[in-house]
Amino acid sequence: MINQIIIADSSPLISLAIIEQLELLPRLYQRVLLPPAVWNEVTVQGLGLPGAEAVSQVKWLEIEAPLPMLLEPLLILVDPGEAEAIALAKSTPNPIVLLDDAQARRIAERLGIPRIGTLGILRRAKKAGLIAEMKGYIEQLRNNGIYIRSSIIEAVLRDVGEIN
Repeated sequence: MINQIIIADSSPLISLAIIEQLELLPRLYQRVLLPPAVWNEVTVQGLGLPGAEAVSQVKWLEIEAPLPMLLEPLLILVDPGEAEAIALAKSTPNPIVLLDDAQARRIAERLGIPRIGTLGILRRAKKAGLIAEMKGYIEQLRNNGIYIRSSIIEAVLRDVGEIN
């Protein structure tokens, strides 16, 4: 297990729920934090949509609000869930933020916040021996309308030895 706190945004949580791999998060990280906007987006506004029920059922998620003074400047740049996740990461010791959105990832990078995406979680899980292969999960995500650039898929699958 990695000695770190992961702070999740909505889309990676939904993606992991779609492929029934939410349980990778507490196996890879000591704590899994969700800002209130992400919880609301996935489980309340997303009621009946993929991932909503699975996310609402897990017991290891911790809801934690960011400091308002850290949140406000981010709200003009990204959606509320991403803004809250980044703001919470700014005030959390040793965080990593789980984001798939390119703009949100760029902002986290500029702020010096380590970040990972859905494919990064699958890659870590494969390298830790928690899953046997990534390719099937990636196909499931794509079949469920999750867009992932082909070049990223190819690079990750090459990195984990699933393609030459």
